[in-house]
Formats: sequence, structure tokens, C-alpha cells
Amino acid sequence: MGGTFQALDGGGAAIVLDDIEISILRSLAVQLLELIGPGEPEPAADADPLAALFAEGPSEPPSDPALARLFPDAYGGPAGPQAPGADPAELAAMSAEFRRFTENDLRTRKREDALAVVRSLDAVAPAGGGEAELELTGELPMRWLGALNDLRLTIGARLEITEDDESAQLFRLPDDDPRKPMVMAYLWLGGLQETLIETL
Repeated sequence: MGGTFQALDGGGAAIVLDDIEISILRSLAVQLLELIGPGEPEPAADADPLAALFAEGPSEPPSDPALARLFPDAYGGPAGPQAPGADPAELAAMSAEFRRFTENDLRTRKREDALAVVRSLDAVAPAGGGEAELELTGELPMRWLGALNDLRLTIGARLEITEDDESAQLFRLPDDDPRKPMVMAYLWLGGLQETLIETL
């Protein structure tokens, strides 16, 4: 897995992927879609558009650690901003209120990012030699960037990575460690994310 994103003339990014890399990326994006869950049902034709706009989402944080990493509390908690001397109950109430009005939209965006990855991978077919060039233009580079970030957050939660410097320890895992494939995917996705950021 050695492909990196390169800038395209006129904007966007391109990467050469082999059929195994395409398969891995597609599989990870599909698993992310399954983790995020289905979208909200389409409103009925006679539904009040204003009511749909202000539809409420969940107020409790997800119990799955990976989902909790994707949808963290807005206030307090390990991922939220801290306020010295703030009342934890008040921070929890503020987080619940914020989550109630934002999580549905955030889930939709993350779902659309992962779907964009799946669809763009489905549109490329490896030529002779088993490689294909994928070009990302328009909104696709940002969609891919969002999905790559979400994939790394999810895998990082599964590996229980809490500090950036812990990734150096992951390099030293023995080959027979069952976490090794996930670690390799985590590090590879980090390289893709980094080179995509550089092209933008």
C-alpha cells in the first residue's frame, strides 16, 4: 500500500490504487456506513418543512466507543471543551441539548462522506496490471478527507488509541498480534489523509 495523493492541475487530487487497496477502502467505508446507521426516512410530501428542519436527535451520547469518538460531547467529557469550575451536571445538560439539535445533521454529513468514497471507488476499475487512477474533483476531496478522518477515529477507538504518540508503539507490534491488520489500516489511512491535506 504505497499510493499517495498528488495534486491535479486545475485543482483536486489523484491517487493510483491497486485492486486490493480499492477493496480495502471500500470495505472500510461500507463498515463505517453500517456503524453510523441508516439515515432519517424521507419526510412525507405533505410534511411541514420547518418541523423537519428542527427534528430532534438523541440527547444521550452513544455507548459504542467508536460512535462516541465520532459524536463526542460538545461540553465536558474527554473530548469536549473544559471550563474550570464548571458544574459537571450543567455541562452534561448543555451537551445533551447541543447533541439533540446537531447529531442528526452530523450523522447525515458523515454518511454522505462515506457514501462518496464508496461511489467514487465503484466508478474506477483497475486496468491491466491491477491499478487504477482515482481523480477527486469538486467537493470529493473534502468528502474523502472527512471519511478518512472518520475511519481513523473509528479504528483508533477500536485500538484504544488516546494519544498521538501511541501510534509509534503500534509500529512495534509483533506480526502475530491480532491488532496488526487494524494497525496497518490505521497507519495507511493516516498517510492517505496527510497527503490529501497536502494537495489541498
